[in-house]
Amino acid sequence: MKERKSRIYINMVKEQIDEQASLQATTNLTPAQEVLQDRWEAHLQSEFVAHNTEDALGTMVEDAYVNNIPVMTGGVGQPALHEFYSKYFIPQMPPDTEMTPLSRTIGTDRLVDEMVFKFTHTIQMDWMLPGIAPTGKRVEVPLVAIVRFRDGKLAHEHIYWDQASVLVQIGLLDPGRLPVVGIDSARKAINPNLPSNALIDLASDRD
Repeated sequence: MKERKSRIYINMVKEQIDEQASLQATTNLTPAQEVLQDRWEAHLQSEFVAHNTEDALGTMVEDAYVNNIPVMTGGVGQPALHEFYSKYFIPQMPPDTEMTPLSRTIGTDRLVDEMVFKFTHTIQMDWMLPGIAPTGKRVEVPLVAIVRFRDGKLAHEHIYWDQASVLVQIGLLDPGRLPVVGIDSARKAINPNLPSNALIDLASDRD
């Protein structure tokens, strides 16, 4: 049953990656932009579907780097990235990971993906939550990947997400005492018509 569930989620992630390419990508791409998109899709496939470190590194230049901005995890250069991907990132990805694409922008040497990243914190995730034991909590957080290319391969990834929102959702930050929110930030990223300024209103009620 566990293996079957894992296959279902792998297929789900693959479908979501395909959706990013077919529905959210910039229209009327130039041939050069299509190359960048195809390389990024191959990189995502190797990480989230094939779970293959060597294939992931094969899409990157020798001196590539990855910087997960909120917690400064990643690495610089292929040896460091090999350790990061093989030891932390790929094996520490929860089996129910989902990605809901929001937008994609492609320029001459950069691609920007905006998505909602979803998972259940059932395993250690040192690449995102270093040293935090699994809480079993469900997390949904907006995430932005800024990817630069050189010579047709990935040169760097800057990954941004709201770490405060993640910590609220796993129970390590109290939103009642701090100006932070949990899953509501992801829901509003998907639906901009949800109410704004809730934290301002809450602060005004306290005055």
